[in-house]
Amino acid sequence: MSEFETITLDVSDEIATITLNVPEKMNACGLPMADEINHALDKLGGARALIFTGAGRGFCSGADLSGGRASDISGGQGSYKSLMNHYNPMLVKLHRLDIPTIGAINGPAAGVGCSIALANDFVIASDKAYFLQAFVNIGLVPDGGASWMLSRLVGKARATELMMLGEKLTAEKAYEWGAIHKVVDPDSLMREAQELARRLAAMPTVALGQMRRNLAEAMECDFATALIREAEGQRVAGDSEDAREGAMAFLQKRKPEFKGR
Repeated sequence: MSEFETITLDVSDEIATITLNVPEKMNACGLPMADEINHALDKLGGARALIFTGAGRGFCSGADLSGGRASDISGGQGSYKSLMNHYNPMLVKLHRLDIPTIGAINGPAAGVGCSIALANDFVIASDKAYFLQAFVNIGLVPDGGASWMLSRLVGKARATELMMLGEKLTAEKAYEWGAIHKVVDPDSLMREAQELARRLAAMPTVALGQMRRNLAEAMECDFATALIREAEGQRVAGDSEDAREGAMAFLQKRKPEFKGR
């Protein structure tokens, strides 16, 4: 029996895949799903790249408002506790992973589903997918880090448009705005994601992890601090086995064989 009920986790050939797996609810992310994702992120084993995707027609329709006690997730205090105790810890853990992540967005990504999708390093979206901040339509504010991510991905003016008007952002427009990596037809989505994951998994994972950290922190610090953080990251990467392999391969004029160590 699987330890997960709302997601699946597969780790093979150094690639982990987390699939949101409640297709009858368009993979609405209730508190159990948020907690299961959080738990799964601790069980990636030796994976050197992670793919997020959804089962069925959608990626994630947002928070699941239909299950459990209404007080668990609705109302001001219920929403606050749900975010602080379930959704936010999961998103922080995803943000702080030391391996590259890919969102294979197969359909609508709304609410917290939009945040989970855009939190990935590379977002490959089906041309049937869209991203939606619909909170304003029910008198709420975006959460799941949306205000932080959107303003940095597409700028304040476009983030304001998405959040305050609550209109769909198509995959094509998301690509035009620089919010995602690529748009593909649905039949090619997982193949494209897996090819990218294999490429990333064959790269120097320690260095990629330091790049993730530096990119995130550079959005919050001044130039001088960014220089220091890069130097600290270079110290970590420079002491890795992959760095030694890279240098040796360069001198021997061969392709390096990185092991993620």
